[in-house]
Amino acid sequence: MTANSNVLIKVENLVMHFPIYRGVIRRQVGAVHAVDGVSFDIRQGETLGLVGESGCGKSTTGRTILQLYKPTDGNVYFKDTNLVKLRQEPMRLMRREMQMIFQDPYASLNPRMTVRDIVGEPLLAFGEASGKEIDDRVKELLHMVQLNPDYSGRYPHEFSGGQRQRIGLARALALNPSFIVCDEPISALDVSIQAQVVNLLEALQEKLNLTYLFIAHDLSMVRHISNRVAVMYLGIIVELADRNDLFAHPMHPYTQALLSAIPVADPVYNEKRRRVILEGDVPSPVNPPSGCRFRTRCPIADAFCAEKTPEWREVRPGHFAACHKI
Repeated sequence: MTANSNVLIKVENLVMHFPIYRGVIRRQVGAVHAVDGVSFDIRQGETLGLVGESGCGKSTTGRTILQLYKPTDGNVYFKDTNLVKLRQEPMRLMRREMQMIFQDPYASLNPRMTVRDIVGEPLLAFGEASGKEIDDRVKELLHMVQLNPDYSGRYPHEFSGGQRQRIGLARALALNPSFIVCDEPISALDVSIQAQVVNLLEALQEKLNLTYLFIAHDLSMVRHISNRVAVMYLGIIVELADRNDLFAHPMHPYTQALLSAIPVADPVYNEKRRRVILEGDVPSPVNPPSGCRFRTRCPIADAFCAEKTPEWREVRPGHFAACHKI
């Protein structure tokens, strides 16, 4: 995708299929094509936004990059190290550099553990600290995410959703990682809290030189925090470009439909702008359409779109898309 030597994460033709078994002898009868040949890179210090409809494979992509799911095919390079080829112990040690903030702050924290134990667990697991050192580091991390350090003895149920997400962020920062997958970290939060969490992520990125993969549905929030944006549909990326370029000049019909659905608080503008209304439902990832994945809902598709898969190409400098009509 780029010859930039500043690339931290490079994903090459990443595939993640989940087998479907049936019968007494558990015979495989198919597979869910969750991620089906995804390629992109993430540069050091940037935020790559990943957007798309529910079920398109965004979260699976993030988890597969971190090897929480072992990919069916493809490669993931982190600082020139192929994570797919690493054995269990080298991969465990590599997790110091890569962490994840999960979507649901109510399910991602152990209710039986105190904040001190939750945030300090990575330090203990990797032998980074013990005893009083963990206490001091946990308080430092809580202060970093704008929580009262005296809360370290409390349990998760004593906190609000926004506070729990900050605890999850503190846990992710415990080992000083360079790359964090933010898996819809604000979708479960109140609108008033979302901006606070995003501002905190931006401040920490600048302070600690972090690199984010930011997965979200909220396109306006993605535009605010991301440097570049990738648009995903049914297991593949259909467009990738600089944030401003993508929002000003969307090339792929699916991206145009997504952006046209963004509410704008201007009735005059809303009357003039062209809405792209998609018909039908998203096809099943068990049996995706031939040719272009989007052709069954695309307003400009023709017979050729069913015959050949669109080529992923650079339609203009830094702007990539996969569509026969571009």
